[in-house]
Amino acid sequence: MRYPKKIAYIINSLEGGGTGAMVPSVTGFFRARGCDVGVFVLTPRDRRAEPALKAAGLEIHIREGGENDHLQAYFWLRRKLAAWHPTQIWTSLTRSTLIGQQVGRSLRVPVISWQHNAFLKPGNVRLLRAAKSLSKLWVCDSECVADITRTRLKLPASRVMSWPVFQASPEVKPAQPWQRGEVIRAGSLGRLHIAKGYDILCTALKRLQSYTSLPAFEVTVAGEGQERVHLEQMVKNLKLTNIRFAGFASSSEHFLQTQHLYLQPSRREGFCIAMHEAMQVGLPVIGTDVGEMDRSIIENVTGWKIKPEDPVMLADTLATVLAHPERLAQVGQSARQFVLEKFSKEKFFENGDAIFQRLARQI
Repeated sequence: MRYPKKIAYIINSLEGGGTGAMVPSVTGFFRARGCDVGVFVLTPRDRRAEPALKAAGLEIHIREGGENDHLQAYFWLRRKLAAWHPTQIWTSLTRSTLIGQQVGRSLRVPVISWQHNAFLKPGNVRLLRAAKSLSKLWVCDSECVADITRTRLKLPASRVMSWPVFQASPEVKPAQPWQRGEVIRAGSLGRLHIAKGYDILCTALKRLQSYTSLPAFEVTVAGEGQERVHLEQMVKNLKLTNIRFAGFASSSEHFLQTQHLYLQPSRREGFCIAMHEAMQVGLPVIGTDVGEMDRSIIENVTGWKIKPEDPVMLADTLATVLAHPERLAQVGQSARQFVLEKFSKEKFFENGDAIFQRLARQI
């Protein structure tokens, strides 16, 4: 097996969220296979992912620039990589891909590009489609995104591969099961963005106020984002008393270990790392049947599926689940077993090796 000597891994920003989980995982595989890795960041944004990258021992290069100064970002990246001499460039998300492709072409270094999003703005689709030949391989974080990418970018199957970005570990301690007399704690992790559907969750919680005989429960959403003001006003207008927006969680694992149930009311998703992290600690899931969640949520086994943008179905499902809290631990244990088997470290490495086998034939 032939592996590159030096991989330049280009990311848009250090914003909190999936970056802190995904980048150390993927680059950890690269380093385990003997590659030197440098992470090049086009703009710092909130820097909440930086501690996780530093804890992983990664070499990080951060450009102190904005999000729309693309030409300046190109020249910064080209200068950095000309001095760093990578043998491969990996890019993630649209901006880093489009800029990384041009730098790769200029330096004559092959580019491999990640796709994570189930949804892209039409303008970004057109740009990526126009530049698709500049990436040797398109690597997708899930089968659902791989299917979308082949169609969206009009790529042959040989140019697209799936590499699920999550490694489940049996060493992660499970959450404590719900005990009789406890308030049921339901949590969610995610950016406060319209895609995550937290407005739908608020509407569902308002509907639940008319249900009778429900046990006491509370909902905590850990995350930050542009929708915070709108969501907090919505909570106030609906007179909701059992939901709070707790801000960014520095440790998703610790947050999830304090919950009994996980909620993911998203309008759209790709892989959804947060939901799989919740299953890893033994939380059952109520989530929409979008993206990879549709494959991982097995009805009455690992959780319960709902339709996106359907607060009535979400409220009814929540009511049914909350009425039998003694079942939460059992379904949560099945969810944990599911991800430990499907997303083991061994399978993660097998998928990574398959990527490089394909690259060895194409580069």
